[in-house]
Amino acid sequence: MKVNRIAILAAGHACVDVYQGAVPALVPFLVMERGYGYVAASGVVLAATLLSSVVQPVFGALTDRWRMPWLIPVSMTTAGLGVALSGVAGSYALTWLAVALSGLGVAAYHPESARLARIASEGSHVRMSWFSLGGTLGFASAPVIVTPLLSAGGLGASPYLVVPAVAGALLTLVVMRSLAGRGRAGGASAPSTGRDDWPAFARLSLVIVFRSVVYVGLSAFVALYLGGGAAGAVALFVLFAGGAVGTVLGGRLAARWGRVRTMRLSYAAAIPAVAGVVLVPGSGPWVYVFVAAASITLYAPFSLHVTLGQDFLPRRVGTASGVTLGLAVSVGGLVSPLVGAVAEAATLRVALACLVPFPVLAWLLARTLTEPAQPDPAEVGARRG
Repeated sequence: MKVNRIAILAAGHACVDVYQGAVPALVPFLVMERGYGYVAASGVVLAATLLSSVVQPVFGALTDRWRMPWLIPVSMTTAGLGVALSGVAGSYALTWLAVALSGLGVAAYHPESARLARIASEGSHVRMSWFSLGGTLGFASAPVIVTPLLSAGGLGASPYLVVPAVAGALLTLVVMRSLAGRGRAGGASAPSTGRDDWPAFARLSLVIVFRSVVYVGLSAFVALYLGGGAAGAVALFVLFAGGAVGTVLGGRLAARWGRVRTMRLSYAAAIPAVAGVVLVPGSGPWVYVFVAAASITLYAPFSLHVTLGQDFLPRRVGTASGVTLGLAVSVGGLVSPLVGAVAEAATLRVALACLVPFPVLAWLLARTLTEPAQPDPAEVGARRG
């Protein structure tokens, strides 16, 4: 039953994160049909993350104080509605606002859903990695869903993209009712007996910021870097699908080696992987190998960031979830217009080369972290009881 709950929550997570992956997949169509330049295209990516970067931690703090189970299905539907409207918006400003609405829905979803998944997983790193895997698969499926649909019907077919959001909301309601029936799904968290370690949490957040800059930069421009079209769609799929492998691998390695050690090794391996994307000729098959390697190494610590943040701030689980999944993760979208500006001033290869130092910074900062004391799984489940 526990596994079924995590599987259903993972499926709902996939239905939401389709819309994060949908935005980069929309960019080539916006460029082709509307003539957007690099800066305008990166501005659309910024719209998806700007509100999220500010609002998601706020939603996390709110879920620490009040019961807000209704937020999950409402936010899922909002995320889908924004992307659905973006293709039929009549101007750049309306397109930007529609994508921002989708980002707001994604922001509202993650803190409460991460809390719910932690309860359902009872503190298991492997089960939490499966929940994170759902989101990664949503990313990976986005170009497979968006590209054929818009290739056939153009941007005018975007309203059909609301379907995953509705399906995901209905699925997630099943688990919410199941946990609510046992008295676990609602209510503000009771204070934990643990101690909040804000300095360690701040360093972890910076690690995630550096990771976000690299990953969002790659997801925004790797399709254009490889020429768009089928080659670009394949690159996006490899980037997102590699994240699915990395997410599962990270949970299993953490169960064996610990979360912090796994995080350090992942970012060390990400350095040559990201460099390879830039240095290998874009027309050859090896570039896809390095795209996959970059994705795997950048995603292996992803679910570990969430549980580490929750354990660094045991009294503020919602806040920790909101920051690790929101403010820190979304900063990459704030930086993407700068990457676009470098691409227009020089070349796209030069712009992507600017991403290489960031996994180095993430690795160096991860070396300053130590494994926090983990709460008893029974306490994790009872904290919201």
